[in-house]
Formats: sequence, structure tokens, C-alpha cells
Amino acid sequence: MSRTLKIKVPFITRLEGEASLELNAKGDQIETLLLRIVEPPRFFEQLLVGKSYLDAPALSARICGICPMAYELTSILAFEKLFDADIPQPITQLRRVMNLAEWIQSHSLHIHFLALPDFLGFGNGLGMGKAHPEVFTRGVRIQGFGNQIMSLLGGRSVHPIGLRVGGFEALPDQKQLTELSQKATETRLLAEQLVCYCSALNRPDYTDSFNYVSLKSNHEYPINSGWIASASDMNIEAEEYQDYFSEHQEPHSTALYSTLNGQEYLVGPLARFNNNYRHLDSVTLNLAKQAGIEGECLNMFDSILIRALEIHYACYEIERILSGLELPEQPYVEVTPRAGSCCYATEAPRGLIYHGYHLDEEGRIQSCTIIPPTSQNQARIEKDLKSSVEQFGLNHSDQELTTFCEQVIRNYDPCISCSTHFLKLKVNRK
Repeated sequence: MSRTLKIKVPFITRLEGEASLELNAKGDQIETLLLRIVEPPRFFEQLLVGKSYLDAPALSARICGICPMAYELTSILAFEKLFDADIPQPITQLRRVMNLAEWIQSHSLHIHFLALPDFLGFGNGLGMGKAHPEVFTRGVRIQGFGNQIMSLLGGRSVHPIGLRVGGFEALPDQKQLTELSQKATETRLLAEQLVCYCSALNRPDYTDSFNYVSLKSNHEYPINSGWIASASDMNIEAEEYQDYFSEHQEPHSTALYSTLNGQEYLVGPLARFNNNYRHLDSVTLNLAKQAGIEGECLNMFDSILIRALEIHYACYEIERILSGLELPEQPYVEVTPRAGSCCYATEAPRGLIYHGYHLDEEGRIQSCTIIPPTSQNQARIEKDLKSSVEQFGLNHSDQELTTFCEQVIRNYDPCISCSTHFLKLKVNRK
């Protein structure tokens, strides 16, 4: 018996546009599997051309409503590198706190609204929340802590306006930071409960062999520093990115596919963990070991646990930074723009972001390249779907196959819209 599966995603409204999944199978083998991205043109890279470097951060933040600060700060760090800006350590540390807060926001949203319903058998997060109010309430409280930090340091919790090239527009007072440090301690206890809860979930084992890429560091769990490393032993600086990574168009998708030396790869929390788990604090690392993850993890269904561990680490790191931070006298340092090319890579909640710019002598953007995490994961998602669905078995019902494909895709958290329960399945049986 042969069957054709056509799985469609009606709308992905934030970053990756409109998508559908088409799966054609014959017997127990998948003949073709296409993740179709029908992304309406947004032209962010072209929109930035001609703009001042001062305008680029706020504009690039509009790329995503879930991790805007990552896009904003990546552009800022690229410009500061070109301008040889000497950023005070407290400013750098406060930015790290903001990054960690965005991880908390994004991971908590994904876990409690998008991923947990799969594991608990609910069609959406609200339905799950009614049946498990204590789980849902804990998630809201954790996310609220991330929102609180983003509002204080960024001016608002979504699309923050507090960052600028050279530092911040303004700084909070010491009392506010002390209160945040105390709140981090409280939230870390909630995060510990979340890790234990996720570790007890029945997570399917679909361990696979794949390449993964993230920032890597010799001294910390990296967000805004380090080099780009892969499981295939690639270790490069951001300036070498385009020598190894390339984008291309697939006939079935309007979105660009990113490959490493022509092959698919993974970015995101699992890649970060694999490259840097030794730099987790001792309590988080011990929690990981108790959950059975003591080193490299190659099962994408463990992503929910890795995100919970990163939330726990983020709370610890925020508490550590804020408890000993002395604020500088000025919120920013002056910079002098100059012509040249610059690039930078950071870790958004969903994985590696790369920005590259060329500026004229007045600091106007002549060209730019922005490569978000989801486009880097697209080829990997397709390959994972093919191998996982065949392992799951095409003998399952249409609804079971639909649900399974949804969960495989949601493991990657490609964006807020496509991570809801979205798939429509049409099966033509012969």
C-alpha cells in the first residue's frame, strides 16, 4: 500500500512566513518530504541599507517579537567591534542579564504553551492549564521574571528600546538590581521544580547522529562571546562564517536554506548544551546528571529538558552577576563611526544569529546580511522528520502521524506561530 501525506501549516506570521509540509510515502518508505516555506518578502536586509548604524538595532529588533533583543544586540556588537568601542564590563554584564532574561521568556513560553501540551495530551496550552493549573502558573511566574528584567533594562518587555551602540540609554538604580537578584533566587527554585518535572516526562527516544553548531567558550556558557564551533570540529571566528556557511534556494521554499560545508546542521539549546555543558554551574550540572544527561545529547525530544536546564542556569547567572555588580557613572560610552566591514554572532534563545554589515565613513549601512536560527535549522528539520517518521512507522493512523510530525517540528521551536498545533493532514490511500 502507498500513501501520500500532505501536511500544511496555514500561517507563520512572525519570522518564517507561511509554511506547509508535504510528505509522500510508498509502503514503509518516504519518497519525498518537503517543508515548504512560503515566506512573504520582508526585505529587512534591504530596508537597513542607507540607514544609520544608530537606527539599525531598533529596526532589526522588529524581525522577531519573541527574541528581539538578540537581533538588536547582535547588530550593536558588530558596530562596536568596527568602531573599537571600549565597553565597560558592567555594561557587558547587564547586557548578558538581558540576554538571559530573553532566554527565560522564550523557553518558558515554548515549554508551557507549545511543548508540554504534546507530552500531556492536550490540544493547546490553555486546555493544559485548566487541567494542570500548578504547572501552568509556575510557567507564568517564570516567564514573568524574564519580562520584569526586560522591562527594567530595556524599557519594555517586547521590542526593548533601552539598548544603544555604546551601552544603554539609561541604567536602573542599585536598589532595583538588588531586588532583581533576590527575585532570581526565588525563580531559580521554580526552575529547579520545572527541571525535575520535565525530566519525569515520557520523552520518546529518537536519538540520531547529526552535526550541531553554537558559540563556544573556554570560561562561560556563551551568549555574546566565544567562537563558532561544531560537532564536526569546526572552530572559527565570526569573520570566517561565510567561508564555511552558505545559503541557497530550494525549489519548494521561498526561504533560504543555510548549510555548513553543504550539509544540514542544528543550532539552538541542544547544540549549546552539547558544546558548553561543562560551563554550567554545579547545581544545574548536577540536575542534568540526575535527569540522565551527562554529556552529548542527540535526542531532539530532550529539547524541552535542555530548555528547562537553561532557564535554571539563567536564574543562577543573573543572581551571580547582579549580586556583585557596581554600576558605571554613565550608561554609555561615545563611539566614533568609521567605514568598514563588521560581523558578529550571538546566541538567541533558538540558536545562533549572524549579522554582517558594510558601512560608509558616516556610518550608513551599504549592505547587510542577517541569518536567523530558524533558517539554519530548516534542512535539519526535514531530515529529522524523514528519519523519525520512518522509525515511528507509516502504519499509524493519519491523526497519529499528524501529531507526531507536529511534535518533531516543535522540538526545534522554529517560531511562535508555527509551534502551535497547526498541521492539517490529507491522506490519499491507494
